[in-house]
Amino acid sequence: MQVAYQGEPGAYSERAVRSLFPDAEPMPCETVRLVFSRVTSGGADHGVVPLENSQAGSVNETYDQLQHTSLLHIVGEVLVRIDHALLGVPGARLEEVHRAHSHWQALAQCEEFLSSMRIEPVPVHDTAGAARLIAQRGDREDAAIASVEAGAALGLTVLSERIQTEKENFTKFAAISTGAPDLGPADKTSLVMAVRDRPGSLLASLQPFAERDINLHKLESRPRRGKPFEYVFYVDLMAAADAPEVEDALAAVAEHTSLLRVLGSYRSAGEPV
Repeated sequence: MQVAYQGEPGAYSERAVRSLFPDAEPMPCETVRLVFSRVTSGGADHGVVPLENSQAGSVNETYDQLQHTSLLHIVGEVLVRIDHALLGVPGARLEEVHRAHSHWQALAQCEEFLSSMRIEPVPVHDTAGAARLIAQRGDREDAAIASVEAGAALGLTVLSERIQTEKENFTKFAAISTGAPDLGPADKTSLVMAVRDRPGSLLASLQPFAERDINLHKLESRPRRGKPFEYVFYVDLMAAADAPEVEDALAAVAEHTSLLRVLGSYRSAGEPV
């Protein structure tokens, strides 16, 4: 079984793959879009993509792909603890570093450290890829922000550990698939919806959940592609989609929405890995 993920060996997303699919062969991909493409085409059995970071927020690329990829659905999730380190070439010293390369979200998570050290952030496609880049360049003025494990695999030196602004830093990853792998009983459902353009529609579309005592964990708006200044809402609710109260609620919600789609019903994440 092959599972596609965005990044390179040693990336945090590879850790998510190994947690969700311990017996799988991880398939590295350069972008989130390519992960979706691999799974849709059958080149990979499943995919694992980042959904949200506890500090930097939602990964918009993933949500945009979910909105426009009807063949795939979320089948599971895992919470990964993120501890960023500044990694340099052997012999480098922290005071020599002028530039830090990493994924833009990792750079955002380490903004205070970089600012205090007057280090310029340089975005690249992946944390582990940044570590590989630094190992190849061999320049003492350049460093990477990635995991200690990624640095160790490439022979890099740890110049500083746990440099993220919020020390309790987590990223939620979703498993996506065209099928239904056995990742545990569903207790969570993700939706995307667009409400009708009339007063009270948003309230009316949320009221059915409250009336049935269904707990919402997320409500976030995103621009609706192809419709300027219109928005969709992403909703996470803590119940399975086939629960009678959820089915009743969705039937009521449909009366107030122009778009309503279940993105997946799956087992919610447990303790961080």
